[in-house]
Amino acid sequence: MANQTRRDFLKWSAAAGGAVALSKVASAQDASATMAIARCNSAPVDPAAFSAMAVKMTTQAVDALGGMQRFVKSGDSVWVKPNIGWDRVPELAANTNPDVVATLVKLCLAAGAKQVKVGDYTCNEATKSYVSSGIEAAAKAAGAEIVYIDTNRFREIDLKGKILKKWPVYPDIVEADLIINCPVVKHHSIATMTGCMKNYMGICDNRQKWHQNLSQCLCDITKFLQPKARLCVLDAIRILTANGPTGGDPKDVKQLNTLAAGTDIVALDAWGAELLGHKPEAIPSIAAGFAEGLGVMDYRSLSPREIEIA
Repeated sequence: MANQTRRDFLKWSAAAGGAVALSKVASAQDASATMAIARCNSAPVDPAAFSAMAVKMTTQAVDALGGMQRFVKSGDSVWVKPNIGWDRVPELAANTNPDVVATLVKLCLAAGAKQVKVGDYTCNEATKSYVSSGIEAAAKAAGAEIVYIDTNRFREIDLKGKILKKWPVYPDIVEADLIINCPVVKHHSIATMTGCMKNYMGICDNRQKWHQNLSQCLCDITKFLQPKARLCVLDAIRILTANGPTGGDPKDVKQLNTLAAGTDIVALDAWGAELLGHKPEAIPSIAAGFAEGLGVMDYRSLSPREIEIA
């Protein structure tokens, strides 16, 4: 939503409002679903139509899991954790789509959340990344509190991991009642891909040390967060196919108009890996997560609910 006109914003708001209303009537029989995949069978070019598509896909994917009320209880404090690491506009797919983030905020508030915070420990300067990504403006308009990570507030927490035994973690995130993990699918020069597990690096300090055994570190933080990180939404509306994680060249971006939501973090990353042309078992973090019992690698075995958006 960067450089968005007032007219476009009003159109987006109307679409989001209708989507939230739809979410309230999600069927209780969907509350056992593990994964949903939403796709748009058209390719909207108009910015307002593109935003409306993202809103609709996000809402209907969450609806297919039983609606946001499955995850949010009245009075909950929610932290929505997107990729906002890079000073890049949405069209370059280095950060999560801002309309996906804003829609999740609206759905949480409609489900009764007391507050919804949005933030990430960025790689580029936060004041630039939050604005250029479009996420700050979109999330604020949706009712979120935007949080700039204060590096002085990281606190060493006992993660009880194989490598991450005690590690500096941002306390406000782990103290939330619910963490919604919403990364973008993209290439990564070290990890091969960025997905849901990789996105958790954005809540910790001293991340450069993780690269000595990145897969195990990702398993450690994922296992620690599982009780609170009960929902993941993986944005593949646009994906970054090369030169990640920073991107910057439009030729590396592929528009797929799809996203997935679910409760199995390994399955979602496996789906994302295939979008990038990889076998899930070839991605070290996915193979390690499966071996650690954090989820299933064969996401098709979950019979994901398929949603086609007109």
